[in-house]
Amino acid sequence: MIKGVKEGLLFLLDDQCEFEALLAELQYKLEKTHQQLLTGPLVHIHVKLGSRIASDEQKEQLASIIRSQGNLIIGSMESDLPEPSDPTSNKSKLHVITSIVRSGQTLEHDGDLLLIGDVNPGGTLLCTGDIYVLGALRGMAHAGIAGRQDVVIATSLMRPTQLRIADIVSRPPEEWLTGDAAMEFAYLEEGQMQIDKLSQLFRIRHNPIMFKGV
Repeated sequence: MIKGVKEGLLFLLDDQCEFEALLAELQYKLEKTHQQLLTGPLVHIHVKLGSRIASDEQKEQLASIIRSQGNLIIGSMESDLPEPSDPTSNKSKLHVITSIVRSGQTLEHDGDLLLIGDVNPGGTLLCTGDIYVLGALRGMAHAGIAGRQDVVIATSLMRPTQLRIADIVSRPPEEWLTGDAAMEFAYLEEGQMQIDKLSQLFRIRHNPIMFKGV
């Protein structure tokens, strides 16, 4: 299809047909059916290939047919391909909640969660992304409930009854509680739950190779 636009002419090429058929149709239109439209002074042509991924050789074949008319100047030739996907785009934005999760209560969120408050013993946090608790975590926290292993559980006071990331369950609390008053976070390294000071989170986030099975 050939359309007139402000900058000249727009060639919309079928991205579903065979390339040889496309060449033949383009040449036919230029030489037979659109001669009146294409004659006269210099005309700038913008070629849209649709979703077709054309090689340099194929683009040159198209350009050669167009340039053969003498007065046609190709301004652009491009495919309308989707933008490269962002690997983080499917992650929800951080959701902030100010609350206290009491015994028997469950707070569930799809994405990353920041809880400003405490999680009391018997309280539960379930999240597909990261869990951050600005308060004491004394209940159960499960990050990556949909299977993600590149998530963390961070809290001001790490005293949970249980931590889970994906399908990995933490060791008994007495085996890893540091007694440190500093904020800490839990993460997976080679399939094992690890605890570190929150100041070291940058080391994990900038070294994704440490996450196994992602």
